[in-house]
Amino acid sequence: MQVVIKIKERKFTITECNTQLSLFPACKSKKIRVDFAGGDITSDGGGLLLRQADRKIKLTQRLSYMLNDPRRKKSCDHRQLHLLRQRIYGLALGYEDLNDHSALRKDTAFQTFVERDATLAHPSTLCRFENRTDRQTALMANMLMADQFIESHKKAPEEIILDFDATDDIVHGQQEGRFFHGFYDHYCFLPLYVFCGSQLLAAYLRPGKIDAAKHAWAILALLVKRFRQVWPEVKIVFRGDSGFCRWRMLMWCDSHNVGYITGLAQNSRINEQARPYIEKAEEMFNCTQRKQRIFTSVRYGMGRLHGTKNVELLLKLSITNKAAIRVMW
Repeated sequence: MQVVIKIKERKFTITECNTQLSLFPACKSKKIRVDFAGGDITSDGGGLLLRQADRKIKLTQRLSYMLNDPRRKKSCDHRQLHLLRQRIYGLALGYEDLNDHSALRKDTAFQTFVERDATLAHPSTLCRFENRTDRQTALMANMLMADQFIESHKKAPEEIILDFDATDDIVHGQQEGRFFHGFYDHYCFLPLYVFCGSQLLAAYLRPGKIDAAKHAWAILALLVKRFRQVWPEVKIVFRGDSGFCRWRMLMWCDSHNVGYITGLAQNSRINEQARPYIEKAEEMFNCTQRKQRIFTSVRYGMGRLHGTKNVELLLKLSITNKAAIRVMW
């Protein structure tokens, strides 16, 4: 007996994907269309502008030439230039953690920024690359930024103002050199930055427990020396808050023809000199019942700082009500 089993043909229908949907009502005369056929999409499109800027000033390329590469070239999959671009572009786009590159190394857009059509370096490779840098590497990188600043001027400027500022760099792990900072109220590093206008001249990473003005004098001396080599007649002004008012550094500025504008911590002598102006502001406030603001200057002898020399101290007095008197200098 033979049994024949017949299997009926079954037709399978393929799902038709409609990539353009009109799920939302129109807004006045404009239609709202949802389109899922965009392909790979990135939110880091600004990296293309970053790459173009780098191409123009050749920052990463010049830095790569300056750095020593002790690796055996035939055994390396990643050029030092690509490692530099991958790390620097990642920082600029907000990817500070090396672990972020586990995904970024396969990102087509990020590969385009770095100008490499293959998988980028692994986080461990980038970690080894960073750990082989030393103090001399940091010095060369900062001097390169100063050279970039010089090259951005077609002719010598009449005056350059060097703004020194220490700020916090928050850390969330157990990194070496991180300490709790009482002013910022968290664990951080305390890097020192030097700007001239909007251009960065120096970035110096320091432990969180360090004095705000630590090594500022040395950095100022290096920058002044470099600028005077190119622009002998340029007027240089050092500017910082009261944390940078250090008598030895200001004496050096006087002896090297460098101007300075710094804050100064309050003391009884300054309060005594400002008293007549405070009384005048109070009198004007009592007469008008309006906010008063007075700008003036006094001569202030810095004692051992400048011997018999007096400096000009600028005062700003603000009174909003009888209980709120603010004096700044």
